[in-house]
Amino acid sequence: MVRLMDEVESIFTKHFANNDRKKAMKFLRPHQQKDSHMVTFFVGLFTGCFVSLFSIYIILAHLSGIFTSGAQVSYLETVYPVFSVFALLSLHMFMYGCNLFMWKSTRINYTFIFEFAPNTALRYRDAFLMGTTFMTSVVAAMVIHLILRAAGFSASEVDTIPGILLLIFICVLICPFDTFYRPTRFCFICILRNIVCSPFYKVLMVDFFMADQLTSQIPLLRHIESTACYFMAQSFRTHEYNTCKNGRIYRELAYLISFSPYFWRAMQCIRRWWDESNTDHLVNMGKYVSAMVAAGVRITYARENTTPWLAVLLVSSVVATLYQLYWDFVKDWGLLNPKSKNAWLRDDLVLKNKNYYYFSIVVNLVLRVAWIETIVRFRVNPVQSHLLDFLLASLEVIRRGHWNFYRVENEHLNNVGHFRAVKTVPLPFRDMDSDD
Repeated sequence: MVRLMDEVESIFTKHFANNDRKKAMKFLRPHQQKDSHMVTFFVGLFTGCFVSLFSIYIILAHLSGIFTSGAQVSYLETVYPVFSVFALLSLHMFMYGCNLFMWKSTRINYTFIFEFAPNTALRYRDAFLMGTTFMTSVVAAMVIHLILRAAGFSASEVDTIPGILLLIFICVLICPFDTFYRPTRFCFICILRNIVCSPFYKVLMVDFFMADQLTSQIPLLRHIESTACYFMAQSFRTHEYNTCKNGRIYRELAYLISFSPYFWRAMQCIRRWWDESNTDHLVNMGKYVSAMVAAGVRITYARENTTPWLAVLLVSSVVATLYQLYWDFVKDWGLLNPKSKNAWLRDDLVLKNKNYYYFSIVVNLVLRVAWIETIVRFRVNPVQSHLLDFLLASLEVIRRGHWNFYRVENEHLNNVGHFRAVKTVPLPFRDMDSDD
């Protein structure tokens, strides 16, 4: 038995760790993670706090008349963008926690696919804890904001609360101390660096996976833009909300921010084509170019709202949507195979009930065409307009979380991206996320 173990270690070190034994031992003999019952307790605690605080917020908002016509402009321009950032981020973290739970439950080896260190990889409870912590902090800040406004504090003082919350978040993200999931935070920063500098770094599975997440968070990036402009222009002191929105630089940056995630993803496709000489990556790049064009046209149509731009919007959005749907179903998920033994799916499936796959195809199709709202425009007043924008942004985050499961499942089964995915769970065979 000892001889067999030595042979396995030798083979793994040679073929999977570039003869680096120390690196190989991190996979073959990882340290067992600590018990997670305390994490579960705090998830429940923060969830309860979030529900209670949100109920208090609804009551206070109603009593203070914050959404009446006289007060809604000030509140939406100062509070909505920052708090929406945290709400969308928390929702994305919750969806990622659901992904981790489902991958673990179905024995999809995501830690090996993403090349995460087994002893520091984020578990689904940790993802839920981060999401509930963010949302509890956000709702608490919203409650404090309303209480201070009702207590008669000056608007210039109260409206700095969203900025302070954003500053605290940035400080926690870059904090060098070994607290609040430092390995995960630093890994996240490194991945963002790889994405922004896509042509200059070899593209790993986790890099393009994260870049795809960013393409679903364009509203979040736009909110960060408006928040940064609001505080840098010191509009919280003058309450001149149109200073940013009417500025030429701000309006042009809207295009840049909307293009950036698609541009980064397209650059990754070019780098992979350069490294692998596979023309499929160039075809995939076309998908992101079409999405970039459609995003730019939607911004222009929202500003000009003319019939010619409506026609361009329809054509560009339909082309981009059909392109995306084909790639989602056929390339990323490996479905719609007419020759499969599972009708219009694929031969290997993780989920036993095939109806889940058919249902997921319909859900992804419906959520992909949410851009139709930009034409129909179900908007009556500023409050409803902002709420609808937030709803659509949330639906896209949910769609992305839904897409994530099937994308990693397909990678696990078929190694479609030609990364280090395998059908079987690699050594060690024990479950590192065990609750024992």
